[in-house]
Amino acid sequence: MATQSKQSVVAPLPLVSKVQAREAHVGIIGLGYVGLPLALLFSEQKFPVTGFDIDQKKVDTLSSGGSYIFRIPATDVQAARGRGFSATADYAQIAKMDAVIICVPTPLDEHHEPDLSYITGTAEAIAPHLREGQLIVLESTTYPGTTEEVLVPILEKTGLKAARNGSSGNREFFVAFSPEREDPGNDTVARRDIPKVIGGLDARAAEAAGALYNSIFNRVVPVSSPAAAEMTKLLENIYRCVNIALVNELKLLCLRMGIDIWEVIGAAATKPFGYHPFYPGPGLGGHCIPIDPFYLSWKARQFDFHTKFIELAGEVNIGMPYHVVASVANALNKHKKALNGSRILVLGVAYKKDIDDLRESPALTIIELLQREGSQVSYHDPYFPFVGRGRHYELQMKCAPLEDLGQYDCVLIVTDHSDYDYKRIVDEAQMVVDSRNATRGIKSSKIVPC
Repeated sequence: MATQSKQSVVAPLPLVSKVQAREAHVGIIGLGYVGLPLALLFSEQKFPVTGFDIDQKKVDTLSSGGSYIFRIPATDVQAARGRGFSATADYAQIAKMDAVIICVPTPLDEHHEPDLSYITGTAEAIAPHLREGQLIVLESTTYPGTTEEVLVPILEKTGLKAARNGSSGNREFFVAFSPEREDPGNDTVARRDIPKVIGGLDARAAEAAGALYNSIFNRVVPVSSPAAAEMTKLLENIYRCVNIALVNELKLLCLRMGIDIWEVIGAAATKPFGYHPFYPGPGLGGHCIPIDPFYLSWKARQFDFHTKFIELAGEVNIGMPYHVVASVANALNKHKKALNGSRILVLGVAYKKDIDDLRESPALTIIELLQREGSQVSYHDPYFPFVGRGRHYELQMKCAPLEDLGQYDCVLIVTDHSDYDYKRIVDEAQMVVDSRNATRGIKSSKIVPC
């Protein structure tokens, strides 16, 4: 069932035996969109699981049997609690864990450079409670070398040593990197059916991590090192980033040429080989795809290498919210209206349809750009009754009711949630600017493709 390492190794038997007996206590640090589903997956397989988070509100919600992620019902949390799952902000409990999996954010700073403060802060919180024989796995998306160059040195300040090939085995802990592969909103692929890539710092770490993840995933894919696993995740997301940039650029050209890019993509997608469809939009969102190219570009500069192709793709995607605002301005201008003073309703602020995730959403940038131009902006999103302050934004807005759409000079579709009645929206609105092709099949002069 699993793809096991071909290396002949002597595994750390106490930990592997504990895993096989479902007695290994698993700690998950960071109970967000990656960590909480992972914790529940281990719990479903009867492992004793403890979740760690510095956000006391999350801890309290889980401890009371609630959920703060839309796609995870409270009943799943309650079932896990019945199996022994608990959440805490007390990192002293790390000492009781046999395996610790780190699932913390890795954002960009204001200069679009890697911000590893969550990883370093977590490592420093773990270090006082680290013990011999523990397995530490980093899942946070980051540049190649982070595990060995950043995480391990902090942990080794304790006097314990990360196990490496040829080391003695005394006073050692085990380290691996295994990139998360979450796809919020994807209900077609079961979480356990997503192959798990693992790069151990040495063969014993790879064997321990392989045993751990093989207990909850149907396939484990070992690679030669943490750096190879880190690069694997970047390749996956940069592949998407570059291809989305390509169709975004072609969309801009097709708009000028009077060609329907969505028709073109649909026709191209009928080719049974050599082509995979990607779709344009108002910009990239989510924690990984908008960020990962910058992580690799930053690391590449340390090797005197400039990732021109990747950086160009990032520039194209970053420019898409500006294109959307320009399209709204042009559409209003044709009705003898200006952005300044116009009432605009933004439909959808999540970074993609049918999820409750705001991370790096292009809608936030679009709202700020419209406000900067003097527009009176409201928003509606069934997943967000309120949008407050984030890492790079501060909106303090309440969700507007989806009523009296005629009061707005423009309804701008940014996120194409499935439960919107787009026919009704077009009928009631003065004008609809559609950045997602959500109104396809509706014939109306009110619709402005964007």
